[in-house]
Amino acid sequence: MLSKIDGSRSVVRVGRTVHHVGVRMALWDRLKESASTMQTQLTAKKNDLKSGAFRDASMAMCALVAAADGTVDPSERQRVAQLISTNEVLQNFPAEDLRRRFEDNLNKLTTDFAFGKVSVLQEIAKAKKKPAEARAVIQIGIVIGGADGDFDKTEQAVVREACFSLDLPPHEFDL
Repeated sequence: MLSKIDGSRSVVRVGRTVHHVGVRMALWDRLKESASTMQTQLTAKKNDLKSGAFRDASMAMCALVAAADGTVDPSERQRVAQLISTNEVLQNFPAEDLRRRFEDNLNKLTTDFAFGKVSVLQEIAKAKKKPAEARAVIQIGIVIGGADGDFDKTEQAVVREACFSLDLPPHEFDL
């Protein structure tokens, strides 16, 4: 049974469970808009994002988000490959170099996720010396996380952890 609560939210009642459809859609729309905004901000800072620390941290972030649920399926690798080839900021670096760094980080995470995560977060933390680079790394994590249309809780959690390793408040990114 579908019913309106007010003009902005609908609920679906299944048995005794009530699902707030409008709230979930509003949140998803906000996340999609946020990912789009993040991409625009990244592009605007392209000339400031050329350091090795940013390069390494961004590929570590991509690997961390791709492996957030403990497994890496081909579509996640494809999303990162597409980001590497189409993202204006990442075009500051040779694509093959980025791919290799991504795969190296991914191998650490898939071999032993807990141990690999420590190493990958240390790689991400290298970008904290320059606040613009640190924020850009988080923005890349959000862009990758939302690329499949579902920035899920495990992806959000690892991006939140990356915020802490970069000394950035997660709420700045709605995490």
